[in-house]
Amino acid sequence: MAGSLDLDDLVGRARDGQPRAVARLLSLVEDAHPRVAEIARALTPHTGRARVVGLTGPPGVGKSTSTSALLTALRAEGKRVGVLAIDPSSPFSGGALLGDRIRMTEHATDPGVFIRSMATRGHLGGLSWATPQAVRVLDAAGFDVVLIETVGVGQSEVDVVKLADTTVVLLAPGMGDGIQAAKAGVLEIADVFVVNKADREGADATVHDLKQMISLARREIRGASWRQPIVRTVAAKGEGVDEVVRALASHHEWLVAHDELSRRRAARARDEVEAIAVRRLRAELADLRGGGRLGEVAERVVARELDPFAAAEELIADLRG
Repeated sequence: MAGSLDLDDLVGRARDGQPRAVARLLSLVEDAHPRVAEIARALTPHTGRARVVGLTGPPGVGKSTSTSALLTALRAEGKRVGVLAIDPSSPFSGGALLGDRIRMTEHATDPGVFIRSMATRGHLGGLSWATPQAVRVLDAAGFDVVLIETVGVGQSEVDVVKLADTTVVLLAPGMGDGIQAAKAGVLEIADVFVVNKADREGADATVHDLKQMISLARREIRGASWRQPIVRTVAAKGEGVDEVVRALASHHEWLVAHDELSRRRAARARDEVEAIAVRRLRAELADLRGGGRLGEVAERVVARELDPFAAAEELIADLRG
């Protein structure tokens, strides 16, 4: 029962770093528990400290391998790290299909690491709808860095920028990634570029193409701006990963110095509030559908007694009640 949940105790244990409590809170927000608003209210005073880093890019560039290598490097600096690996949903169970935790088993016994695979559950944009709440859980639980690894769905991955303080775009040579990324608009969201599998033929050409694209984009920018670094890595061997960590730290310093961090987090809050409001309005509209009210106005549209705009106004008036 919803009322049997002791939120104060659960939040307290999560803040003490108890993995089972963190996992329980993540399950509650992912399942849209009836008390999810209370959970957010209890967690919010303890948030705002974690750095949120998004990792995105076309399929096959080695996002999970890169995430695992980043974990190792950040842990070497003493950082507590939470990972949200957003996976495609099973059409049958709604659960995550790929299971990134399986690919990061070397970190499974590390008490300073928490890894969670989350299903998109049909949500476009490469992220689960519950991801903002999951970030809040890990932030409140005291993790220094939260890594969000997206599904790898191409053109809709740009949603990660709405959640991350820093967005890392991974590319790889020999995959036509430059063209695909340009089409997807992914290049525009990058704060740090990583050319993974840089020991392969074509890495130099990929770096060259990126430099050209960055130079062209900067011609349109006036005033101070962050110049995206390009880091070569071979994540499977751990090569270049320390440079990525340094690039992340430099970007964070730049964000703070230029008051960009607070601007990005304010934009993130606006998007989250809007998404929650729209979700609730859709739920109320579904109630009208279930009660037959939507069907009634639809029939009047078919009978040409109402136009669709007038019908929508009637429904909105019903919602305002």
